Amino acid sequence: MAQSYFEDLAAEVEIPPGGTLSRVLVKDGALRLVLFAFDAGEELTEHTSALPVVIQAISGQLTVGWGSERRRLGPGGWLYLEAGEPHSVLAEEPSRMLLTMIRCS
Repeated sequence: MAQSYFEDLAAEVEIPPGGTLSRVLVKDGALRLVLFAFDAGEELTEHTSALPVVIQAISGQLTVGWGSERRRLGPGGWLYLEAGEPHSVLAEEPSRMLLTMIRCS
């Protein structure tokens, strides 16, 4: 994999008014990094991933739901979920999130 460097992840995506934006930062065999930007009230409805994931809040406030759990993530907060775990993400305010997908095979 070629090196990737980001001095400021939050500067990599603008928060779209009334919407959600995603940008793939790294896609290399075992690793995929996707940066999301959400306006307040925007969400990723419940879904699953075929791969284990790490959800990390970069800016703003997110509520992440999985199973019967609901947790708020602020800047620097992160969550690991196993493959196949249903989850959802809601932006409580304009927010940015880094999603890391890990291929374990």
